[in-house]
Amino acid sequence: MMKPLPHELTKLLAAAHSGDESAQEQVWSSVYGELKSVARHLMATEKPGHTLHPTALVHEAWLRLFGDTPIAFANRRHFFCVAAKAMRHIRVDDVRRRNRAKRGGDQKAATLLEEPAIFDQDPCEVMAVHEALDRLGDKAPQKAEIVMCRYFAGLSEEETAAALGLSRRTVQNKWRAARAWLHRELSKGAAAAESEE
Repeated sequence: MMKPLPHELTKLLAAAHSGDESAQEQVWSSVYGELKSVARHLMATEKPGHTLHPTALVHEAWLRLFGDTPIAFANRRHFFCVAAKAMRHIRVDDVRRRNRAKRGGDQKAATLLEEPAIFDQDPCEVMAVHEALDRLGDKAPQKAEIVMCRYFAGLSEEETAAALGLSRRTVQNKWRAARAWLHRELSKGAAAAESEE
C-alpha cells in the first residue's frame, strides 16, 4: 500500500476515531512499518530472555491508541508523538513488571549524551528517565517531545524535525538543552541514592 500524504493520514485518523473500521485498517497498513521500526529501536539492546518483542510492543500500543476509547489525533505528528509515548509507557510498565533491580539506584545519564541516542536497558535508568521526562514535559513540552523522538523512538535529528514540524536547528538546540536538563536531574537522583547508602 502506498503511504498516504500527511493530510490524507490526518483525514484517515479522524475517520478512524469516529468508528470507520475501513479507515482504521488503512491507518494500520500505512503506519505499521514506521511503528515497527520505532519498536525495533526500543528493543534492539534488550538482554536475552526478555518477554516483550517489537511486534507485541506495536500491537499493544495500537490497542492503547484505538482500543475501547480511540484517541482523536489532530494530525500525523500528533499520532506519532502519542504512539511513541504509548510505547514508552508500555516499555516502562514492562520494566516495572520485571522489577529486576531496586528503583532509584545506579542511575546513569551517559546514554543521553551519546550519539545516536539509545534507550538503555538498565531498569533503574528506564524508570529514572521516565520520571524525569514527565517532569520535563510539565516544564517544556516541546523539549519532552524531542526527547521522546530522539531517545525513545530512535529518530535522527532530521526525522525528529519532520515529525514535529520544526527546523533541524531548533531540534538540535532543544535536544541539547533537554539532554543537559535531564543529565542534571538524573545526576541529582544518583547522588540522592548514594547518600542513602
